[in-house]
Amino acid sequence: TPQMLPLVSLTQPEIDRIVAQVPGGAANVQDIYPLAPLQEGILFHHRMERRGDVYLMPSLMGFDTRSRLDRFTAALQAVIDRHDVLRTGIVWEGLGEPVQVVCRRAALRVDEVALDPTDGDIAAQLRARFDPRHHRIEVGQAPLMHGIAACDAPQGRWLLLLLFHHLAMDHATLELLMLEIQAHLLGEQASLPKALPFRNVVAQARLGVPDSEHEAFFREMLAGVDEPTLPFGIADVNGNGSGVEEACRAIDAGLAQRLRQTARSLGVSAASLCHVAWARVLASISGRDDVVFGSVLLGRMHGGEGADRALGLFINTLPLRVRIDDGDVRENVRRVHALLGRLMHHEHASLALAQRCSGVLAPAPLFGALLNYRHGGAASDGPGSQAWEGVEQLASEERTNYPLLMSVNDLGVDLSLSAQACAPIDPGQVCELMHRALQELVQALEQSPTTPLRTLDVLPEAERRQLLVEWNATQAEYPSQACIHELIEAQVLRTPDAPAVVGVHTLTYAELNAQANRLARHLRRLGVRPDTRVGVCMRRDEQMVVALLAILKAGGAYVALDPDYPA
Repeated sequence: TPQMLPLVSLTQPEIDRIVAQVPGGAANVQDIYPLAPLQEGILFHHRMERRGDVYLMPSLMGFDTRSRLDRFTAALQAVIDRHDVLRTGIVWEGLGEPVQVVCRRAALRVDEVALDPTDGDIAAQLRARFDPRHHRIEVGQAPLMHGIAACDAPQGRWLLLLLFHHLAMDHATLELLMLEIQAHLLGEQASLPKALPFRNVVAQARLGVPDSEHEAFFREMLAGVDEPTLPFGIADVNGNGSGVEEACRAIDAGLAQRLRQTARSLGVSAASLCHVAWARVLASISGRDDVVFGSVLLGRMHGGEGADRALGLFINTLPLRVRIDDGDVRENVRRVHALLGRLMHHEHASLALAQRCSGVLAPAPLFGALLNYRHGGAASDGPGSQAWEGVEQLASEERTNYPLLMSVNDLGVDLSLSAQACAPIDPGQVCELMHRALQELVQALEQSPTTPLRTLDVLPEAERRQLLVEWNATQAEYPSQACIHELIEAQVLRTPDAPAVVGVHTLTYAELNAQANRLARHLRRLGVRPDTRVGVCMRRDEQMVVALLAILKAGGAYVALDPDYPA
């Protein structure tokens, strides 16, 4: 009944409509509540796409025997039974707002497919057939994951492709999921902590910080922002991720150590330094000195006791604004660190609310790039763990609808970068820009902390050489004894019917030469002689090319004129 659902306003007919869609009916409904802020955004993209799903995450595993695969799926089912977020489906048809329905029981669906080795590598076939670029799962039915098993006889193994939907889990949740599976495989499930209900996250988002407080914060931070920050001018934030490429780069060990030491000496986090470096990169690739980008927040800071071990989609993406000005790097780092601290207080705010607090009007995006500073953990105790004997992680993939995502992976001691970018952005190039920005920032903080932030260089030496030296090496053999119009006349003899110039109309070499000859004779009759200057004020089309060539044929020199020039 409506009285049993304090987090959502539903009429009895709406509840009855929802319950009718649940296998097992009312007896199998544990709870109904709204979506968390990021879930709302992900569902929006899921409903927009008709083919594939950018937020469906594939993970391919190999097992040396079928029985080992079955033990793994049984352990996964036990974890699903423990956590309500894994027994959740999303319903929206006929409702004022989408809701998530928690089932008391949700069986993991694992389909077995037979693939022919003569058609190629079995693992490649499996991934291609169920590629999220064209494959979807039904998000209205729990659990929001799907397994596909296949025998890979040539390799002497069984394969399991698991498709997890981002609506139910984030990167941290996936790692926790694997740790719980490990505990079940080892028979240590009794040691697992009590599972926390995901409804607590929704309640925190709905009943925690009021919208008025969120709005006041974002209006202050985004005051005066009326244009989006777009990497390389790319504005499409509704892509399906089909053209996304990924590149990775380790941060040099020495630089990683210096970055951590510098952060400690300033009393800030390494993440704060990375946010400043990313802002400097974005300033360069967006042509702006006042940048806004999405910062991926862990979402567990205000989740209460045990939130660090809870499963579910806790993360959220919210805007961060950084001005790349003449202020020194030390003060900018401290300012960004303080702003990140304030932003965490609003980690469950809606991105749509935040955007409304800026001057950027929808449907234009507020930003086109993200930064995700994430702490990496191991899904098992290591390669020698008894639980994972005979099990191999073969491939996994995460994508985003944004044109550019930079992830900084904090591995405890080491740091690495991974960039996901849609064409024509080169993710490898972006990793190099970020690495250079971190080098410059750390060096400035160590040696000259009053260095203006805007002066930090982000261009790697190899790319600088390519731009300034290699691409400017334009020396070529050239018939310097012939005039330009004589070279064109020679080309007319070789390829008279080839296109010579394309404008409103296309002219062949023969047509170009004939028209230029007629005009050149006319100019000679008007008195044009060698070194006579002839003004040209024309649109940039094929007739302008005719005019310039005719002036040269008559012996004159053309002088380009523009109505916008000063009198």
